[in-house]
Amino acid sequence: MSNIGLLVVGVLATGQTPPATLPEQLKQKPENRLLETNATQTNSIVPVAEITPPEFILQEQNINNIPDEFTKQKYKNILLDRYKINVIAAQPEGEKQQKFTNQPDFSQHLENPSAISREDLKIPPSLGAGISPHDVKSQINQQVVKITEEKISSDSNNQMSKVTSVSQLDDVQPQDWAFGALQSLVERYGCIAGYPNSTFLGNRVINRYEFAAGLAACLEKINELIANNTNNTVTEEDLILLQRLETEFQTQLQELQERVANLEAQTEELQTNQFSPTTKLVGQAIFSLQGTNSTDVDLFPRDGKPERQGKTNLNFTNSAQLTLATSFSGKDLLLTSLASGNLNSSAPYVYTNMGRLGFEADTNNNDLVINELSYRFPVSDQIGFVVGTAGVNPVNTFRGINPLEGAGEGAISLFAQRNPILAIGNSTGGVGFDWQISDRISLQGIYSAEIPSFPNDTNLGGIFGGRYTTGAQLTLAPTDNIDVGIHYLFSHSPDGLLGNGIGDAQLISPFAPSTAFNTHAVGATATWRINPNLQLGAWGGWTHSDPVNLSGSVETTNWAVFAAFPNLGRPGNLGGILFGQPPKITSSTLPEGYNFPNFSDGGTAGGREDTSVHAEIFYRAQLNNNIALTPGVFIIFNPDHNAANDPLIVGALRATFRF
Repeated sequence: MSNIGLLVVGVLATGQTPPATLPEQLKQKPENRLLETNATQTNSIVPVAEITPPEFILQEQNINNIPDEFTKQKYKNILLDRYKINVIAAQPEGEKQQKFTNQPDFSQHLENPSAISREDLKIPPSLGAGISPHDVKSQINQQVVKITEEKISSDSNNQMSKVTSVSQLDDVQPQDWAFGALQSLVERYGCIAGYPNSTFLGNRVINRYEFAAGLAACLEKINELIANNTNNTVTEEDLILLQRLETEFQTQLQELQERVANLEAQTEELQTNQFSPTTKLVGQAIFSLQGTNSTDVDLFPRDGKPERQGKTNLNFTNSAQLTLATSFSGKDLLLTSLASGNLNSSAPYVYTNMGRLGFEADTNNNDLVINELSYRFPVSDQIGFVVGTAGVNPVNTFRGINPLEGAGEGAISLFAQRNPILAIGNSTGGVGFDWQISDRISLQGIYSAEIPSFPNDTNLGGIFGGRYTTGAQLTLAPTDNIDVGIHYLFSHSPDGLLGNGIGDAQLISPFAPSTAFNTHAVGATATWRINPNLQLGAWGGWTHSDPVNLSGSVETTNWAVFAAFPNLGRPGNLGGILFGQPPKITSSTLPEGYNFPNFSDGGTAGGREDTSVHAEIFYRAQLNNNIALTPGVFIIFNPDHNAANDPLIVGALRATFRF
């Protein structure tokens, strides 16, 4: 994922965002969760000054907010080369979806759009300005030889240089009849150009076109002399020689004229139709097929007897995202994304949020929304900032450690995307920074709110109202093969919901009055690259939540271990296995009637007695540079931390298209 730079992808709803409302309590409908995309991982870190866009990312829509899924790539913090500051949102890929990442200098893309490669698809800052206009006919020799040269070798981009004698053209043989013609014409009229290394490359079939280019130049030069009535300049012998050469190379001269005409037409089309000299347009689309098994669910865990049956039908859905990546200086980056999708959360149908997918993107049945609007810029070679109304949150600002992250190219479940504490607060807009302290140490910080645009009740929204989050991540690379992220977050919730959208995200009983909580979250994520084809990692997280107007507290834990298999089967593929525990309330000491674990039994104090276990396997087959196909399956044992519930099996087939 998106692999320094600044931050990547977020969420923004069009128009004024209405106040947040509590989810349907018994169904424990999960809150919004930013989903992101995974791009190729990189092991190097880049100076903050070089900023690259994020991967595609898309999140579930809540209160009309849809997180941006562009992209974000997993960045390996080998802080020796180039590094990146991540900032994300929903995918439409929640595509791997941006944080600062190692990228080539933006300025080279501004001048040469054709130089943009797939690596640059991590949203390079700008689109090339196009081909400059030239009077091709007046420079026919130089232009045509250049075309031919590019066909011979991509390395032959040198300018043509004038030579004064054909004998300097080393590969033209003296015994060739054309040698004498060349020598006479060059020495009398100086009208043929050669290469800087003094060769004409005339002993290969393609060089007939180069020879024809020189001949065309001589024809033009002599025609000019004749038109100017220059006395005694062109001899009859030279005219006969030119006629013979023209006959010999008639086919090549005609093709040359066609090539020049095509070049002029292409140049005109580029100048007319180029999208922008400062902006690059990138996109991602996902088709997905998914479904679950049928489970008996004990929704009210009192007697261990199921009262509901959960299931989703096999369904076929889509999501898409277009992102405009604009750079004004070659070092800054303005990200603007539009997203649409119709894959919503399965939680209301299976009565648990533990079966959620990492590429969910519900925009009210394919409505078009702005899901990212943020600006990244460096203030020095070591520090970069991001500010925006969408796409600025901990997930997008902190550097990615997990190689399985990525809504479009990573694991298929939401839980496997990252340490769940990083999504606490469901925030979208604010400000963040990335500071490269040394080669192996960096610090990222963030402040963001869930509904920064809400102007009314401060209990529901605004920059400093409603649900908001602030925190930091210390990112370490103790060796070239180990990346470690140490996370701390503080989040204020006005309604007792953590906002991370997975596992125990609700802190109080659905039958108790709404209560505000302040939460402190601490965790760490680590990855060890054993070799280019095997990576092992783990994460752990702990939260402590204190109610504002009540006594007691609530604590949760989560953990996971995983293995990633890059290039499994062929280069570009990715296999992954993950085993872990979604967030679980281990202790709840609120007053009686408020505790969530025993909400159906009087809300008495205590933690969850049972433990859910998440097991997942997936395989991404990279069919080509633009298309990937990912089948995967995961099983939740004891869903909702209740041993009375049947195991939940979720299967999905995801097709990701990048362009």
